[in-house]
Amino acid sequence: MKALVIGCGIGGPATAMALRRAGIAAEVYEAYEHTADAVGSFLNIASNGLDALRVLGAHAPVLAAGIPTPRMVMWSGTGKRLGQVDNGLELDDGTVSHTIQRGDLYAIVRDQATARGIPVRYGSRLVDLREEPAGVTATFADASTAHGDILIAADGVHSATRTLIDPAAPAPRYTGLLSMGGIVDPTATRGIQVDGDPGTYHMVFGRRAFFGYTVAADARVWWFANLPVPTEPSRAQLAGTDWQQQLVAAVRDDRNPAADLIRAGGVDLVLPVYDLPPVPTWHTGRVVLTGDAAHATSPSSGQGASLAIEDGLVLAQCLRDLPSPAMAFGRFEHLRRARAERVVEFSRRISNTKTAGPIARVFRDLMMPIFLRKAANPEALAWLYRHHIDWDTPIAA
Repeated sequence: MKALVIGCGIGGPATAMALRRAGIAAEVYEAYEHTADAVGSFLNIASNGLDALRVLGAHAPVLAAGIPTPRMVMWSGTGKRLGQVDNGLELDDGTVSHTIQRGDLYAIVRDQATARGIPVRYGSRLVDLREEPAGVTATFADASTAHGDILIAADGVHSATRTLIDPAAPAPRYTGLLSMGGIVDPTATRGIQVDGDPGTYHMVFGRRAFFGYTVAADARVWWFANLPVPTEPSRAQLAGTDWQQQLVAAVRDDRNPAADLIRAGGVDLVLPVYDLPPVPTWHTGRVVLTGDAAHATSPSSGQGASLAIEDGLVLAQCLRDLPSPAMAFGRFEHLRRARAERVVEFSRRISNTKTAGPIARVFRDLMMPIFLRKAANPEALAWLYRHHIDWDTPIAA
């Protein structure tokens, strides 16, 4: 069997590695002409995602490139400490969730895939596909084609494949938030009062924006913010607006170092935040959606990359153990849909707390300590962080 994997982000190469381990040849097709080593800010890869990478034998370089961030302390914009929760749960060997620059994670997973003999074709933007009894043919924007037994979509929240297999598929939902971030060098933080031990995220539910930061062992401050913008900005508005000034204005009245950090380091990236409502069609006879193409979640749960890696493992197991692609895809959806959609909804609820108005904000800050005390019980989020995929367990039909 040969698989065409569409998308060379995080999920695509991880899926290709899992397929290769299952004895299935895979080739990855990336729409952009170049690699994405310097694209994006940073992200959280939770303990369940690291566990999935460990199954692939690819977690060690990720741990080396990231910074451990096992804790989160929540604050109100008035400077009140609301509580503390774990950011993931420790694995059996003591591994905890890590924060890593997206470009580093991308490069590591891609390099791990190519080192295992998996080819990556750049400049291959999918524009059409044709399913046949004996396989599937993909057509790319440059008029080139590729033929395989199956096609696996790992092409993200704006997936072309999702629309090709179901023209009525739901479009991504704009969550009302813009995501921004940056990393501030120690020389730029002199004179700024930054509290925080390495390994702890400080999350601030501010008056007009959400702000989070962590201090690395090298004293660099990694920060991100979610700025409520009710109407989705156009590309021209994204490019033509001074978002640093907008963000500073939103956080300057909060009792924390957010405004000073944003002024000191600038804003590296501004992106609208999307998720997906439930997608009715995950697969056809020879085509299947994975990761954000099937169940995009907002970054609020820190689970996008982890879910995509989990998907790759489970899909490869299903293809390994079941007699036809159609059966494998159906079983894959059965095993993954409920978990993925639960994470999407969980993340959406968190995002909604970041856009609270004045009255809702007061209620949120009153109720947050109660919620955090409940969440501090390790079992409260065990469903999310202790999810383990046993590679050697056969998948039943």
